[in-house]
Amino acid sequence: MWRSRKDRVVRWLIATGGVAVIWAVVLIFFYLVWVVFPLFLPAKSEWVESRPMAGWKDSRPVYFSVEEQLEVGLRLSDDGEAEFFNVPGGTRLSTVTLPFMDTGRWEKSAEAIDNRSLVAIVSDDARVFVFRHQYETSFPGGVESRLITPVLDFPYGEEPLLSMASSESEEAVDISDLAFSDNADQTVLALADVNGRVRVNYLRKSENLMTGEIAFEPEINEIQSGFPLTSLAISGNHRWLYAGDSEGRIHRFTLPGLEVVESISTGNSGITTLSMLLGGISVLAGDSDGVISQLFPVRDDDNEFHLERVRRFESTGSAITQIIPEQRRKGFITLDADENLSIFHSTAGLLVYQVPMQAAGPRAVALAPRANGLLVDGAGGQLELLRIENEHPEVSFSSLWQKVWYENYQQPEYVWQSSASTNDFESKLSLTPLVFGTLKAAFYAMLFAIPLALMGAAYTAYFMSPALRQWVKPGIEVMAALPTVILGFLAGLWFAPWVEEHLADLFLMLLLIPPGLLLFSWLWHRFDLDAKLHVPEGWEPVLLVPALILMAVLATGLAEPVQAVFFEGDLRDWLSHTAGISYDQRNALVVGCAMGFAVIPTIFSIAEDAVFGVPESLSNGSLALGATPWQTLVFVILPTASPGIFSALMIGLGRAVGETMIVLMATGNTPVMDWNLFEGMRTLAANIAVEMPESEVNSTHYRVLFLAALVLFMFTFVVNTGAELIRQRLREKYSSL
Repeated sequence: MWRSRKDRVVRWLIATGGVAVIWAVVLIFFYLVWVVFPLFLPAKSEWVESRPMAGWKDSRPVYFSVEEQLEVGLRLSDDGEAEFFNVPGGTRLSTVTLPFMDTGRWEKSAEAIDNRSLVAIVSDDARVFVFRHQYETSFPGGVESRLITPVLDFPYGEEPLLSMASSESEEAVDISDLAFSDNADQTVLALADVNGRVRVNYLRKSENLMTGEIAFEPEINEIQSGFPLTSLAISGNHRWLYAGDSEGRIHRFTLPGLEVVESISTGNSGITTLSMLLGGISVLAGDSDGVISQLFPVRDDDNEFHLERVRRFESTGSAITQIIPEQRRKGFITLDADENLSIFHSTAGLLVYQVPMQAAGPRAVALAPRANGLLVDGAGGQLELLRIENEHPEVSFSSLWQKVWYENYQQPEYVWQSSASTNDFESKLSLTPLVFGTLKAAFYAMLFAIPLALMGAAYTAYFMSPALRQWVKPGIEVMAALPTVILGFLAGLWFAPWVEEHLADLFLMLLLIPPGLLLFSWLWHRFDLDAKLHVPEGWEPVLLVPALILMAVLATGLAEPVQAVFFEGDLRDWLSHTAGISYDQRNALVVGCAMGFAVIPTIFSIAEDAVFGVPESLSNGSLALGATPWQTLVFVILPTASPGIFSALMIGLGRAVGETMIVLMATGNTPVMDWNLFEGMRTLAANIAVEMPESEVNSTHYRVLFLAALVLFMFTFVVNTGAELIRQRLREKYSSL
């Protein structure tokens, strides 16, 4: 009775534990999906504000912006009145009349791409001025009483920095576009008229170390391009001026000299607007058919730059009238002639979202610095606010799994580089090199482990003396308890430098030890020696230890002569300089040996149990029918044990795929895609361990790391499921033996 009760209790405990494990795995899966799912949600928008603004109906907006909290906006009208206003309430906060001129009107404005608080404006008499708007935040009544105070000033003075007229008597011309860029060393202003004339002021800055005042050294150049120019843009490094024309071409001029370097056609439709993407490397070109092209300079084999069209965003249906780049991501919005607002992301290479704006009748739009809202100066003087929810536009199938042409790269590539030191960094979140690194590490580890583990297991279970087996099997199984962080530490700090210094020794060992041991075994069985009488059956492997040491010593002694004869004295240098094979100290060879050493105990233990568990009657029957022990092992024992052997291989593979610490410490963590044995790699598991502690919670980087974990989870699940199906079929096939 008591035994029956204990059986029931144990049965329920085991069942509960099994169900708990299944539920834990299911919960892990759904948690990963829950974190990853927002990456693939579409963007959303909602109109949240709409109110008439006094005085807006009777003036035309020249410049329109909003600060990052979406609380204070700035509107500059064509009559020179700059108005700061409260967005939620629609009230006027302050008004500043620009002091630059008493008569005339303002025509156009241009923000500095890397400093959006600086704005250049051009008047109808072709004079260019610069002003700056800033927002000072204070908390007069505590953290819940935020006060944003707008300030407008003129950091470069109240005199024009550029005029299209070459003399005082010359009449003003019809301006086609204005471009402006500013950094710590230069300020560049460019004007173009409808006849193709371009004028540039390249102002070099110098700071007085005593007073802190900044002095300017202007250099004004002008060129008659001969092209019907429609738009301008200045590169962030101030090396080039881009100009689009009405025939669909983009021309690249040098700065400050204004020499035409090249012209590239984007199609048969005229360029309507140009804008620099965040960072000032890529130029975005919109044309009269609604097509947007992304171009940037690419260095060729002759170390020369040429402008390359790397992406083409499909037509929005009508001419692009405005392109506004985001201030913190490689995204941008466009407004077309049909008053449709479109949101794109350059790295993802896709149209993220589109909003019809006909009801608002936008005369000017302002994108919030966080790209979470859009302020609209609508028809009839209406102020409209569109809230935008677009958290992860950089994620797409192509950006995660396909080659992407990134800025400053010569061609499309698979790249993982999640962060950098600059705010205008283009995130590179390709999972392909991480999956490749995971498979590469597992491949070399299994290549090292499988032959040793399986052959050792077969010999230990079938040929080895039971007394010796009692020492060998537990000894190898104890190796599985060795922490992998210790193996990684030894591999990275001792084994990797040793391999680099003794590369020839290692390869000679691999070449000499197998045939040397076979030769020793053949000689042992070929000649009648009295020593055989003193060696018990099944203890022969002990005799191989001296032979193994002898072969290793011989390989070490031959390393120098072999290198001198075949590899110019140094195999390591020969690989790098003569064979053209790059060599990293922490590479796949080191990882394969170290991780294979960690996998061997698992495969050996399970496979040895499977072979040892084959009924002795099968082997005895085979031997009785005249088969040799070797034939019995190959044709009877191993097929019968194949389900267990296959399980051992799959468990070992799972261990290799999911291994973290060894690959983290012994690979160099370089996410490159190269099967080269002497190159490193980065695996999914190691990447998660390295970057997860530093990722911002709920950011795109954070969720993509969880996606990597989900990919690893699914890979393991699919492999294990397939392995179980194959194991069941093997069991059914050989169960009749």
